[in-house]
Amino acid sequence: MLIMPSAVAQTAQPGKSSASQTDRPKYPNYPSETPAELKPATSTFDHERREVMIAMRDGVKLHTVILVPRSATKAKPAPILLTRTPYSADELTTHAQSSHLGPNLFGYDNATDVIVDGGYIRVVQDVRGKYESEGDYVMNRPLHGPLNPTPVDHSTDTYDTIDWLVKNIPECNGRVGILGISYDGFLPLLALVNPHPALKVSVPMNPMVDGWRGDDWFHNGAFRAQNLPYIYEQVATRKNEAKWWSDHFDDYDVYLQAGSAGELGRQHGVEQTGFWRKVLEHPSYDSFWRDQAVDKILAAQPLKIPVMLVDSLWDQEDIYGAMAMYKAIKPKDTANDKVFLVIGPWHHGQEIEDASTLGPLRFGSDTGLYFRQQILRPFLDRYLKDGQEKQVAPVSAFETGTNSWRFYTSWPPTNTSLCEHCAAKATPLYLQAGGKLGFNAPQSAAAKSEDAKPAQPYLSPLQSPSPSAKAAPDGMGYTEYVSDPAKPVPFRSRPIRPVGYDVDKGYTWAFWLVDDQREASGRPDVAVFTSDVLTSPIKISGQPVANLVASTSGTDSDWVVKVIDLYPDEVAEQPQMGGYQLMVSADIFRGRYRESLETPKPITANTPLLYRFELPTANHVFLPGHRIMVQIQSSWFPLYDRNPQTFVPNIFWAKPGDYRKATQRIFHSSAEGEASFIELPVVESQKP
Repeated sequence: MLIMPSAVAQTAQPGKSSASQTDRPKYPNYPSETPAELKPATSTFDHERREVMIAMRDGVKLHTVILVPRSATKAKPAPILLTRTPYSADELTTHAQSSHLGPNLFGYDNATDVIVDGGYIRVVQDVRGKYESEGDYVMNRPLHGPLNPTPVDHSTDTYDTIDWLVKNIPECNGRVGILGISYDGFLPLLALVNPHPALKVSVPMNPMVDGWRGDDWFHNGAFRAQNLPYIYEQVATRKNEAKWWSDHFDDYDVYLQAGSAGELGRQHGVEQTGFWRKVLEHPSYDSFWRDQAVDKILAAQPLKIPVMLVDSLWDQEDIYGAMAMYKAIKPKDTANDKVFLVIGPWHHGQEIEDASTLGPLRFGSDTGLYFRQQILRPFLDRYLKDGQEKQVAPVSAFETGTNSWRFYTSWPPTNTSLCEHCAAKATPLYLQAGGKLGFNAPQSAAAKSEDAKPAQPYLSPLQSPSPSAKAAPDGMGYTEYVSDPAKPVPFRSRPIRPVGYDVDKGYTWAFWLVDDQREASGRPDVAVFTSDVLTSPIKISGQPVANLVASTSGTDSDWVVKVIDLYPDEVAEQPQMGGYQLMVSADIFRGRYRESLETPKPITANTPLLYRFELPTANHVFLPGHRIMVQIQSSWFPLYDRNPQTFVPNIFWAKPGDYRKATQRIFHSSAEGEASFIELPVVESQKP
């Protein structure tokens, strides 16, 4: 037992004075050496830092950091670039302790060279309820309405902030642009709802748009289990001081041993946070999710402000949002001068960093630098400065495979004067017997005579199917595997580390979408279909669509479909890419939502059913010598929670006995309605 020093002292009796109370020693005055108020010496700095608390219309004050370059004066005013964030305005503006603006900004959510070289006034603000701002925090705070009874939201807070900035920063030219990545990219979208007159441009990069359909929380109903730590740390405290704990090195073990995602959350106390309770209560696509989907909200709003949406082809977090937003608001852009799109070969947010490589991929140039200097800065300058008329293309898209920038008038591309012969055509790529893949539909023996025409004529660079790829005998027009929830398919090679960006600590989360898929292709619970070697290039531009005809012996199932570029067996200039299996587009669909995203239903066991769902956008060329591969599996763990394969009302609370093996069949027969295929957006020809 530890005995505290006070325990050995004589206790003074009530009403009596002890010697320690009456004869306390007198010490000389020895004042603190810390000044009552420190005034930093910043006369040699190339910028001035101001920190203010800006009052919103309800009286809540939001902490705001303002960085004014010395070049901005009343005689030479500058525009403002605003970012609103839940990730600490102080941290985003002090990445280094320097007298120079650049080092202070260089890091998360600052396109540093654009800001510094462009002479912009940089403003970063803590959203209400986070870090130094007052008020209550609500994850992705919805707009005022059924989900938010208060009169304030991110739209009103942005309006009030801009109003204060243009009235109280004398060096400002009266024009404001708002930009940000991820959560900070979600906020520039809400700024478009009743925008302030001084707001001239918005740049949402990799934005969160619809958390259920395909961004942070779910993908087509499957819960992104590895985001549980983010929910806990983001909501539990104002300054993200509470940290998720783990008892295994490998996240695969953590999530498997817990059982369901709901149980793992309970073990960590996450139910104390309001947002997690909402997630548990709304596992389906009900009004809670639909009413706060930003693409649906902005589709009903007037289009007043030029918007540049930035999408990453290998965005491991918000691969859905930018493209969903583009499809929602582009039809309103009748003059083709309000909605712009950039598609880059990046992970989440990589466009503000060096982007000459991504994992093992080499692009031959710094694609991030090109974006910032040739696309982003001219776009901002045009709307925020006088005399800047350089225009950028409505769509700037990096083409992987050939590693070239392409420019279009719209997306998916169509044949125009800007780019002839660029139209993408939906073309079925069929799963075939014997693990084959080709553009010819499965045919019966009678249809294979010399006179028979292909069911889906297409001039393909794929070699003709070999004799071994004939239709299987009756009753065998499918590929079968057993999905065992006790041994789910890992989404990447184990050990699987937590979500994180510190590569030195082994956190390579940013690169998982470009991981080699050959380990999965060797598992017995993954169905693999491969084309013959390509004899000429195949380009796809747009979203592949899975048309999967499948059955399960269970009453619920997940379906993961991956479109893969299979590299040649040897690659001379990069040996480690020999036989590499690169995911070009992939996603998951939870089978219970086949008929309705809002109302889950059990799957009829052992019955072929069609599962049709979109995969993420691709802009890729499969080169000669490569092959196209499709992998299909029923788990992607622990990125997504396991489907018990037994229908239960809420998978978050599935019990151990609910998790059962199931026999899965992928159909590819000539029988009506039993041909599975991937609809590829094939560009049949394109001039260099």
